[in-house]
Amino acid sequence: MFLAPCLLTFMLAVIIPMLSGIYYSFTDWDGINSNCDFVGLRNYLKVFQDSYFRNSFVFTILFVIVSVCTVNVLAFGLALLVTQRAGGSNLFRSIYFMPNLVGGVLVGFTWQFIVKDVFDSIGQMLHMDFLRGWLSTQATGFWAMVIVVTWQMSGYMMLVYIAQIQNIPDNLLEAAAIDGANGFQQFIRIKLPLMMPAFTIGLFLTMTNCFKLYDQNLTLTNGGPSKSTEMLTMNIYNTAFVTNQYGQAQAKGIIFLIVVALITVSQLMATKKREVEM
Repeated sequence: MFLAPCLLTFMLAVIIPMLSGIYYSFTDWDGINSNCDFVGLRNYLKVFQDSYFRNSFVFTILFVIVSVCTVNVLAFGLALLVTQRAGGSNLFRSIYFMPNLVGGVLVGFTWQFIVKDVFDSIGQMLHMDFLRGWLSTQATGFWAMVIVVTWQMSGYMMLVYIAQIQNIPDNLLEAAAIDGANGFQQFIRIKLPLMMPAFTIGLFLTMTNCFKLYDQNLTLTNGGPSKSTEMLTMNIYNTAFVTNQYGQAQAKGIIFLIVVALITVSQLMATKKREVEM
């Protein structure tokens, strides 16, 4: 009875829309008219023939790989930094976490100004051509999005790693120091293995958030130039609500769901195996 409201909400908000989406992926519904015809696997065949979808798929996979690495490496480094016994660590924790409090749309527009105007002015003043026109090519647009996501998400992931670092028993480190282990050996042999539960959570959260990224993509590059920086979520959205091909958009969404589920489950299984008991 206590779980009933949550289960009902979950059914209405997740399960029923997902099942209806699966049904509409086999129809030619345009998202407006009530009538729709069953077309079988035609939408799925069109998806694999869509060059923009394939480009978005590859771009998203590359973006997720790079962003997951940069976010978690930086977050882990910040966590190690602020857990040192030094003054002002609480202040720095707050500062590093602040970007996560800013909405994605505001972050995108702010960084669009920085990348387009500030970078361009600095490049023009210092005669550094690589700083100019950062959103005019796929490569520079890609790295601009990586920088924005890393800047925004690292502070939140830092909290995950801080919690695990503070959970490591001091007596293990003291025993290792008595046995002659230096700081680097303690880090490699003790801290890293005991950090695996945090890595499992951090990689999972970062991966899922990067896969479903939309607002920063919309406000920073809007998929340009020529849809070369369009991520899967934007491609699916445009298919459904710009071209009114709702059935095809649902087919893309189902494929997207299966791919993300397979990748995240594989990641969870791989990292869970490396976790050790304290």
